[in-house]
Amino acid sequence: WKFNIRKGVTFHDGKELTAEDVVWSLNLHRGENTESGAAGYMTSVTDLKADGSHAVIITLDSGNADLPYLLTDYHLLIMPKDSELTAGIGTGPYKITEYDPGVRVFGELNENYFKPGRGNCATVELVAINDPAARTAALQTGQINVMERVDPKTVELLSRAPGVAIHRAAGGGHYPLLMRCDTAPFDNVDFRLGLKYAADRADIVDKVLRGLGKVGNDHPIPSGDPFFAKNLEQRVYDPDKAKFHMKKAGYGGEAIPLSTSDAAFSGAVDTAVLYQQHAAKAGITIDVIREPSDGYWNDVWMKKPFSVSYWGGRPTADLMLTVAYKSDAAWNDTFWRRPDFDKILLEARAELDPAKRTEMYAELQSMIRDDGGALIPMFNDFVDAATEQVKNFELSPQYGLAGMRAPERVWMEG
Repeated sequence: WKFNIRKGVTFHDGKELTAEDVVWSLNLHRGENTESGAAGYMTSVTDLKADGSHAVIITLDSGNADLPYLLTDYHLLIMPKDSELTAGIGTGPYKITEYDPGVRVFGELNENYFKPGRGNCATVELVAINDPAARTAALQTGQINVMERVDPKTVELLSRAPGVAIHRAAGGGHYPLLMRCDTAPFDNVDFRLGLKYAADRADIVDKVLRGLGKVGNDHPIPSGDPFFAKNLEQRVYDPDKAKFHMKKAGYGGEAIPLSTSDAAFSGAVDTAVLYQQHAAKAGITIDVIREPSDGYWNDVWMKKPFSVSYWGGRPTADLMLTVAYKSDAAWNDTFWRRPDFDKILLEARAELDPAKRTEMYAELQSMIRDDGGALIPMFNDFVDAATEQVKNFELSPQYGLAGMRAPERVWMEG
């Protein structure tokens, strides 16, 4: 692939963006020692080189029709060659002037931003307010202008508050219950199927999401994706089938620990408790373990054998399946490994016939649904809220805060 680099773009420090900067930045995500979340994507890149000052040639080990989408991944930011990684020097609409990790970041307008009509505020401040109630109070009192992840329990009430607008977008975000397929008893497919049939998905969407989402089918591809397997039968709550598979797996009624915390998503504890009630009707005992919010992603996710998690989705089916379900993916959080899945995934990535590609992705979704370790009861809507002074809040199916681009897109009125 050859990519031409836009000319005349400058970094925050005044240096012009060149092909060498792109090559250096992308290479940070390659190699054995990288800890990047995009490392799995970049394993297919065999060579990166500049072609003159404003073109980059990327060579892959196999075909990938989605490479332009892959390069939009939020990890793959472009910085000046040989710059300090923590300096935060980019080409975006705001220059970082203050940064306190995990607390706040403050930016001032980049007068040389290359996108017309974008970057409309003099300054932007992003503040971490992890408690949903505190976030809501901050919005209502005018301490902040925009907030993400509105608690579904408060959406209706907040929508009636004067001067507040709710922004809701359906997309690829989903809330899975993860079973480690490399750990007994979850290494038994009948055990996994039994737990999947024991979930009343409609009840969870209704009570936890308050209808702000859709029922899931134990695979991560949303219904709005062009490669969504629309002919794949929807799995429904069936206590009898759950009992059948659990008996086949040799389950004897022992308690099954399920780790959860609202650090995963707002309503994660309620989801686990509801699921516990659903499973009990199938003779399955779920022991809900309320884990501390602090350290959940370090101590529970990809550590405990059965836990609640969150995925924001990805812009293409290939990216979602590659980052979380390919056998060697760094974030394969169900530890599910199937060489035949990997083979079809690579073939689908290079297939240019839409009909054939659709069939291949449908097969991959079926494999995950019937054999994988993810119980996916629901896809969540991205629900944000803003004061009425915030204009041009463009909805996006990729993450909240207008696809994480609200600071770039919005302006303030009044």
